[in-house]
Amino acid sequence: MKKLLASTTAMALALSSVAASAADCTNDTWNKVVERGKLVVGVKADYKPWGFRDTDGNLVGMEIDMANEVAATMGVDVELVAVQSSNRMQFLEQGKIDLMIATMSDRADRREIVGIVGPNYYTSGTNILAPDALNFTEWEQLRDRPVCGKQGAFYNQIVEERYGANVIAFTGNAEAKQALRDKKCVAFVYDDSSIMADLVSGSWEGFSMPMPTEDDNPWALAVPKAEQNCVFGRFMSGMQYNWHKDGALLALEEKWGIQSTSYLKAQNDRYKDWLAE
Repeated sequence: MKKLLASTTAMALALSSVAASAADCTNDTWNKVVERGKLVVGVKADYKPWGFRDTDGNLVGMEIDMANEVAATMGVDVELVAVQSSNRMQFLEQGKIDLMIATMSDRADRREIVGIVGPNYYTSGTNILAPDALNFTEWEQLRDRPVCGKQGAFYNQIVEERYGANVIAFTGNAEAKQALRDKKCVAFVYDDSSIMADLVSGSWEGFSMPMPTEDDNPWALAVPKAEQNCVFGRFMSGMQYNWHKDGALLALEEKWGIQSTSYLKAQNDRYKDWLAE
Protein backbone atom coordinates (compact mmCIF):
# COMPACT_ATOMS: atom_id res chain seq x y z
CA MET A 1 0.00 0.00 0.00
CA LYS A 2 2.86 2.38 0.84
CA LYS A 3 4.49 1.67 -2.52
CA LEU A 4 1.18 2.23 -4.31
CA LEU A 5 0.61 5.50 -2.44
CA ALA A 6 4.14 6.69 -3.24
CA SER A 7 3.72 5.77 -6.91
CA THR A 8 0.33 7.51 -7.09
CA THR A 9 1.71 10.62 -5.41
CA ALA A 10 4.67 10.76 -7.80
CA MET A 11 2.35 10.42 -10.78
CA ALA A 12 0.06 13.14 -9.47
CA LEU A 13 3.01 15.49 -8.99
CA ALA A 14 4.27 14.76 -12.49
CA LEU A 15 0.85 15.41 -14.01
CA SER A 16 0.42 18.60 -12.02
CA SER A 17 3.84 19.76 -13.26
CA VAL A 18 2.81 19.10 -16.85
CA ALA A 19 -0.50 20.87 -16.29
CA ALA A 20 1.28 23.87 -14.76
CA SER A 21 3.69 23.99 -17.68
CA ALA A 22 0.83 23.81 -20.16
CA ALA A 23 -0.97 26.59 -18.32
CA ASP A 24 2.09 28.80 -18.80
CA CYS A 25 2.03 28.30 -22.57
CA THR A 26 0.70 31.25 -24.52
CA ASN A 27 1.89 29.73 -27.82
CA ASP A 28 2.29 33.26 -29.15
CA THR A 29 4.78 32.43 -31.90
CA TRP A 30 2.94 29.32 -33.04
CA ASN A 31 -0.37 31.19 -33.19
CA LYS A 32 1.25 34.11 -35.03
CA VAL A 33 2.67 31.77 -37.68
CA VAL A 34 -0.64 30.02 -38.21
CA GLU A 35 -2.66 33.25 -38.34
CA ARG A 36 -0.43 35.00 -40.86
CA GLY A 37 0.16 31.81 -42.86
CA LYS A 38 3.95 32.19 -42.93
CA LEU A 39 6.89 30.74 -41.00
CA VAL A 40 10.05 32.88 -40.79
CA VAL A 41 13.15 30.70 -40.44
CA GLY A 42 16.71 31.84 -39.71
CA VAL A 43 19.22 29.89 -41.81
CA LYS A 44 22.87 30.19 -42.82
CA ALA A 45 23.85 31.78 -46.14
CA ASP A 46 27.58 31.11 -45.89
CA TYR A 47 27.91 27.48 -44.84
CA LYS A 48 27.72 25.30 -47.94
CA PRO A 49 26.10 22.81 -48.29
CA TRP A 50 23.91 23.32 -45.20
CA GLY A 51 22.91 26.86 -46.11
CA PHE A 52 24.23 29.03 -48.94
CA ARG A 53 23.19 31.10 -51.94
CA ASP A 54 23.03 29.56 -55.40
CA THR A 55 24.06 31.37 -58.59
CA ASP A 56 20.68 33.13 -58.66
CA GLY A 57 21.04 34.35 -55.09
CA ASN A 58 18.48 31.94 -53.66
CA LEU A 59 19.07 30.36 -50.26
CA VAL A 60 19.52 26.61 -50.68
CA GLY A 61 21.04 23.70 -48.80
CA MET A 62 20.27 20.86 -46.42
CA GLU A 63 18.91 23.07 -43.64
CA ILE A 64 16.85 25.10 -46.10
CA ASP A 65 15.20 21.85 -47.24
CA MET A 66 14.44 21.12 -43.59
CA ALA A 67 12.92 24.59 -43.10
CA ASN A 68 10.77 24.15 -46.20
CA GLU A 69 9.46 20.82 -44.92
CA VAL A 70 8.58 22.31 -41.53
CA ALA A 71 6.51 25.01 -43.21
CA ALA A 72 4.86 22.53 -45.56
CA THR A 73 3.94 20.28 -42.63
CA MET A 74 2.41 23.26 -40.84
CA GLY A 75 0.55 24.20 -44.01
CA VAL A 76 2.06 27.68 -44.25
CA ASP A 77 4.45 29.58 -46.53
CA VAL A 78 8.11 30.00 -45.61
CA GLU A 79 10.33 33.08 -45.48
CA LEU A 80 14.07 32.47 -45.15
CA VAL A 81 16.24 34.99 -43.29
CA ALA A 82 20.03 34.77 -43.49
CA VAL A 83 21.59 34.74 -40.02
CA GLN A 84 25.13 34.51 -38.69
CA SER A 85 26.58 32.71 -35.68
CA SER A 86 26.85 36.08 -33.93
CA ASN A 87 23.18 37.05 -34.27
CA ARG A 88 21.10 33.90 -34.78
CA MET A 89 19.99 33.58 -31.14
CA GLN A 90 19.35 37.31 -30.84
CA PHE A 91 17.12 37.22 -33.94
CA LEU A 92 15.05 34.48 -32.31
CA GLU A 93 14.90 36.32 -28.98
CA GLN A 94 13.83 39.55 -30.69
CA GLY A 95 11.11 37.87 -32.78
CA LYS A 96 12.83 38.62 -36.10
CA ILE A 97 12.57 34.90 -36.85
CA ASP A 98 10.17 32.24 -35.59
CA LEU A 99 12.51 29.27 -35.87
CA MET A 100 16.27 28.86 -36.19
CA ILE A 101 17.97 26.06 -38.13
CA ALA A 102 21.50 27.37 -38.56
CA THR A 103 24.35 24.91 -37.82
CA MET A 104 24.25 25.69 -34.09
CA SER A 105 25.99 23.36 -31.65
CA ASP A 106 23.91 22.32 -28.64
CA ARG A 107 25.46 23.78 -25.49
CA ALA A 108 24.23 24.33 -21.95
CA ASP A 109 24.67 28.12 -22.09
CA ARG A 110 22.63 28.32 -25.29
CA ARG A 111 19.79 26.32 -23.74
CA GLU A 112 19.43 29.17 -21.25
CA ILE A 113 18.70 31.61 -24.08
CA VAL A 114 16.69 29.77 -26.75
CA GLY A 115 14.31 26.83 -26.80
CA ILE A 116 16.42 23.86 -27.86
CA VAL A 117 14.46 20.65 -28.32
CA GLY A 118 15.66 17.16 -29.18
CA PRO A 119 16.49 14.81 -30.63
CA ASN A 120 19.41 16.74 -32.17
CA TYR A 121 19.28 16.64 -35.95
CA TYR A 122 22.99 16.63 -36.80
CA THR A 123 26.49 16.71 -35.33
CA SER A 124 30.03 17.78 -36.03
CA GLY A 125 33.39 16.89 -34.53
CA THR A 126 37.13 16.73 -35.06
CA ASN A 127 38.64 15.42 -38.29
CA ILE A 128 41.36 16.26 -40.80
CA LEU A 129 41.68 17.35 -44.41
CA ALA A 130 44.56 15.43 -45.96
CA PRO A 131 46.01 14.37 -49.34
CA ASP A 132 44.70 11.02 -50.56
CA ALA A 133 48.25 10.04 -51.44
CA LEU A 134 49.17 9.77 -47.75
CA ASN A 135 46.59 7.00 -47.21
CA PHE A 136 45.62 8.07 -43.69
CA THR A 137 43.16 5.74 -41.98
CA GLU A 138 44.03 6.00 -38.27
CA TRP A 139 44.70 8.98 -36.01
CA GLU A 140 47.91 7.37 -34.70
CA GLN A 141 49.45 7.95 -38.12
CA LEU A 142 49.77 11.63 -37.20
CA ARG A 143 52.24 10.96 -34.38
CA ASP A 144 55.37 13.12 -34.61
CA ARG A 145 54.18 14.64 -37.89
CA PRO A 146 53.39 18.31 -38.65
CA VAL A 147 49.66 19.10 -38.70
CA CYS A 148 48.24 22.51 -39.61
CA GLY A 149 45.60 24.07 -37.39
CA LYS A 150 43.91 27.36 -36.56
CA GLN A 151 45.01 29.37 -33.55
CA GLY A 152 42.61 29.00 -30.63
CA ALA A 153 40.84 25.88 -31.92
CA PHE A 154 40.42 23.25 -29.20
CA TYR A 155 41.11 20.53 -31.77
CA ASN A 156 44.82 21.44 -31.67
CA GLN A 157 45.36 20.37 -28.09
CA ILE A 158 43.36 17.19 -28.59
CA VAL A 159 45.48 15.85 -31.48
CA GLU A 160 48.69 16.87 -29.73
CA GLU A 161 47.91 15.22 -26.40
CA ARG A 162 45.97 12.23 -27.68
CA TYR A 163 47.99 11.37 -30.79
CA GLY A 164 51.34 13.13 -30.46
CA ALA A 165 50.96 15.30 -33.56
CA ASN A 166 53.01 18.48 -33.93
CA VAL A 167 50.40 21.17 -34.55
CA ILE A 168 51.44 24.30 -36.41
CA ALA A 169 48.76 26.87 -35.61
CA PHE A 170 48.00 29.67 -38.08
CA THR A 171 46.02 32.87 -37.60
CA GLY A 172 43.20 31.83 -39.91
CA ASN A 173 41.83 28.87 -41.84
CA ALA A 174 42.97 30.24 -45.19
CA GLU A 175 46.59 30.40 -44.07
CA ALA A 176 46.45 26.92 -42.55
CA LYS A 177 44.93 25.38 -45.66
CA GLN A 178 47.42 27.12 -47.94
CA ALA A 179 50.22 25.66 -45.81
CA LEU A 180 48.66 22.25 -46.37
CA ARG A 181 48.68 22.82 -50.14
CA ASP A 182 52.32 23.93 -49.86
CA LYS A 183 53.13 20.63 -48.07
CA LYS A 184 54.28 22.36 -44.89
CA CYS A 185 52.10 19.90 -43.00
CA VAL A 186 50.51 16.52 -43.70
CA ALA A 187 46.97 17.50 -42.71
CA PHE A 188 44.69 20.30 -41.52
CA VAL A 189 42.79 19.53 -38.32
CA TYR A 190 39.42 21.23 -37.87
CA ASP A 191 35.66 20.79 -37.59
CA ASP A 192 34.46 18.01 -39.90
CA SER A 193 31.44 19.98 -41.14
CA SER A 194 33.74 22.77 -42.35
CA ILE A 195 36.02 20.25 -44.00
CA MET A 196 33.05 18.62 -45.72
CA ALA A 197 32.02 22.05 -47.01
CA ASP A 198 35.50 22.47 -48.50
CA LEU A 199 35.32 19.09 -50.18
CA VAL A 200 31.86 19.80 -51.62
CA SER A 201 33.18 23.07 -53.09
CA GLY A 202 35.17 21.10 -55.66
CA SER A 203 38.41 22.98 -54.98
CA TRP A 204 40.11 20.17 -53.08
CA GLU A 205 40.58 17.45 -55.66
CA GLY A 206 42.99 14.80 -54.42
CA PHE A 207 42.13 15.50 -50.78
CA SER A 208 39.65 13.83 -48.44
CA MET A 209 38.53 13.56 -44.81
CA PRO A 210 39.88 10.07 -44.02
CA MET A 211 39.64 9.72 -40.24
CA PRO A 212 36.66 8.62 -38.15
CA THR A 213 35.22 11.81 -36.62
CA GLU A 214 35.88 12.21 -32.90
CA ASP A 215 34.36 14.30 -30.09
CA ASP A 216 30.97 14.79 -31.72
CA ASN A 217 29.06 17.95 -30.76
CA PRO A 218 25.36 17.64 -31.68
CA TRP A 219 23.60 20.45 -33.57
CA ALA A 220 20.34 21.96 -32.37
CA LEU A 221 17.49 23.89 -33.96
CA ALA A 222 15.59 26.27 -31.71
CA VAL A 223 12.22 27.88 -31.09
CA PRO A 224 11.65 30.85 -28.75
CA LYS A 225 12.56 29.92 -25.17
CA ALA A 226 9.00 30.48 -23.93
CA GLU A 227 7.68 27.89 -26.40
CA GLN A 228 10.24 25.16 -25.77
CA ASN A 229 7.79 22.97 -23.85
CA CYS A 230 4.68 24.21 -25.63
CA VAL A 231 3.06 23.43 -28.99
CA PHE A 232 5.89 24.75 -31.15
CA GLY A 233 8.63 22.97 -29.19
CA ARG A 234 6.72 19.68 -29.15
CA PHE A 235 6.03 19.99 -32.86
CA MET A 236 9.70 20.56 -33.72
CA SER A 237 10.73 17.68 -31.49
CA GLY A 238 8.37 15.49 -33.49
CA MET A 239 9.76 16.79 -36.78
CA GLN A 240 13.30 15.82 -35.76
CA TYR A 241 12.19 12.43 -34.48
CA ASN A 242 10.49 11.65 -37.78
CA TRP A 243 13.46 12.89 -39.83
CA HIS A 244 15.59 10.33 -38.01
CA LYS A 245 12.94 7.62 -38.09
CA ASP A 246 12.28 7.71 -41.85
CA GLY A 247 15.87 8.42 -42.92
CA ALA A 248 15.07 11.86 -44.35
CA LEU A 249 18.28 13.40 -43.02
CA LEU A 250 20.37 10.58 -44.50
CA ALA A 251 18.70 11.29 -47.84
CA LEU A 252 19.49 15.00 -47.53
CA GLU A 253 23.15 14.21 -46.84
CA GLU A 254 23.25 12.24 -50.08
CA LYS A 255 21.36 14.93 -52.01
CA TRP A 256 23.83 17.66 -50.99
CA GLY A 257 26.96 15.57 -51.43
CA ILE A 258 27.78 15.49 -47.73
CA GLN A 259 30.04 12.69 -46.53
CA SER A 260 27.84 10.24 -44.66
CA THR A 261 28.00 10.58 -40.87
CA SER A 262 27.89 7.72 -38.40
CA TYR A 263 25.70 9.90 -36.15
CA LEU A 264 22.78 9.97 -38.57
CA LYS A 265 23.10 6.26 -39.26
CA ALA A 266 23.02 5.54 -35.53
CA GLN A 267 20.01 7.82 -35.00
CA ASN A 268 18.16 6.16 -37.87
CA ASP A 269 18.81 2.75 -36.34
CA ARG A 270 17.73 4.05 -32.94
CA TYR A 271 14.41 5.53 -33.99
CA LYS A 272 13.32 3.43 -36.98
CA ASP A 273 10.21 1.28 -36.73
CA TRP A 274 11.30 -2.02 -35.20
CA LEU A 275 8.56 -3.85 -37.12
CA ALA A 276 9.59 -2.42 -40.48
CA GLU A 277 11.40 -4.75 -42.84
